[in-house]
Amino acid sequence: MNISTYSKEQLLSLISEIPDPEIPVINIIELGILRDVNWDGTLCTVTITPTYSGCPAMKMIENDIKIKLKEIGINNTHVELVYSPAWTTDWINDAAKEKLRAYGIAPPEYISFDKRILTGKQREVKCPRCDSKTTEMISQFGSTACKALYRCIDCKEPFDYFKCI
Repeated sequence: MNISTYSKEQLLSLISEIPDPEIPVINIIELGILRDVNWDGTLCTVTITPTYSGCPAMKMIENDIKIKLKEIGINNTHVELVYSPAWTTDWINDAAKEKLRAYGIAPPEYISFDKRILTGKQREVKCPRCDSKTTEMISQFGSTACKALYRCIDCKEPFDYFKCI
């Protein structure tokens, strides 16, 4: 195929093969960080939004995008980081949330503008292993900054909860 004829849909499909480096069961489209792809036949501009401003995975994602596009002959790629609008867990699609759960990470249960926690109400986080609602937070910070560490009271297993941002 002539590289100048790649459609936006073909490029999105190709980029959807790139997993999140910290959570390999979901890709960067499912996570909601891929914002746009523009290809003019000579330059491919890929726009991504980090999950938070200090996310260490963004450089690896940028490199993975460039490698993936280079595999099909697109050598001139610009990856643009866009911080506005800020990424939110609302952008994680339902299929990705189910993949997180199956992987052992409790997905965000609420929408980002749910402010009940500010009034002292604890979040009800279901255990991704046994579905119990009897869980407790061990630490605000889990294996990555975007996750908190929880423990299930019923099955006794620790698990990460993807924070609702």
